Amino acid sequence: SSAALFYLPVAFAPRFRSRRPLSSPSTMSSASTALIPLAPLHRFSSVNGARRSFLCHRNPWRYRVSMSVSVGSRATVGDDALFQDYKPSCAFLFPGQGAQTVGMGVEAQNVNAAAELFKKANDILGYDLLDVCANGPKEKLDSTVISQPAIYVASLAAVEVLRARDGGQDIINSVDVTCGLSLGEYTALAFAGAFSFEDGLKLVKLRGEAMQDAADAAKSAMVSVIGLDSEKVQLLCDAANKEVDDQNKVQIANFLCPGNYAVSGGVKGVEAVEAKAKSFKARMTVRLAVAGAFHTNFMEPAVSRLEAALATTEIRTPRIPVISNVDAQPHSDPDTIKRILAQQVTNPVQWELTVKTLLSKGLKKSYELGPGKTSLTCRIPEQHK
Repeated sequence: SSAALFYLPVAFAPRFRSRRPLSSPSTMSSASTALIPLAPLHRFSSVNGARRSFLCHRNPWRYRVSMSVSVGSRATVGDDALFQDYKPSCAFLFPGQGAQTVGMGVEAQNVNAAAELFKKANDILGYDLLDVCANGPKEKLDSTVISQPAIYVASLAAVEVLRARDGGQDIINSVDVTCGLSLGEYTALAFAGAFSFEDGLKLVKLRGEAMQDAADAAKSAMVSVIGLDSEKVQLLCDAANKEVDDQNKVQIANFLCPGNYAVSGGVKGVEAVEAKAKSFKARMTVRLAVAGAFHTNFMEPAVSRLEAALATTEIRTPRIPVISNVDAQPHSDPDTIKRILAQQVTNPVQWELTVKTLLSKGLKKSYELGPGKTSLTCRIPEQHK
């Protein structure tokens, strides 16, 4: 291929699915709606994930993660440079809101360690999470307050499903960097031992509730703009903003990948973006099924609630780099991680920069773990092979 390819989580993006299961390299190469990542993406799902035998190269980090115990180490307060010169070779990627699907988590019940996570979640959430995941209804599972905890638990259950497979522990041992889109950053931090499974779920539960409440307080929306580069999308936002009042302004909320950017803002501003998109030569726009304008100042009411919860949560230095959505950098100082997580709900998601940086630093392989059956891959410029 003349261009490098990278994985994009499905959250805040249209759901393009291949009609063929991604179960082998030959299947991937022939799938009409999927592209093969240059840094190969392998998916292990708690639903119907592709079963593979590919292994990443070994590296010095060889840990078995317990999802119920923090395995990170304490850092000196203010020391945030531990991972400054990280050299990634194999990554775990965790999806965000939008990856949920009725039936997820069922396969995980065949693995004791994965099933145990769902049981622990019931006590924290106060309802039967597996029942909602397995049986829906879809409208309930899609709600912010349910989908965020569901994806978090299902994604970590997928780690346990992978661990139980032949060669799975070797893959887990080989991972030397992790990241996730929006909500997926919490999953990545739990996998990396920055906090326990239980503490992470409590944070995700509160995050979902706080974001839902913030969305209910204002009329806002999100839309994906397909087929334009980020500069053109910014110009489109500027044009839309000239026609609406301050309460309806829009901005790029998710820098997903070249040709796919999510715009958030007031409903009238989003409608203006949709109306003007064709004149800017956009291929299409897709209104997203989310509660409101995530990753903008519309979510400001959620910040103080998150800050309060994070202040009482024990966070440790991750055992491997976890790339932040806010600045596409890994952080090792617990206080910095807390601050970044609070900022994340109002800041644009820098996923495109995250993947470009990983590739430029030498990433060879990546594995997505979470609910769903397929992934969306996109092109990035030649210089970022």
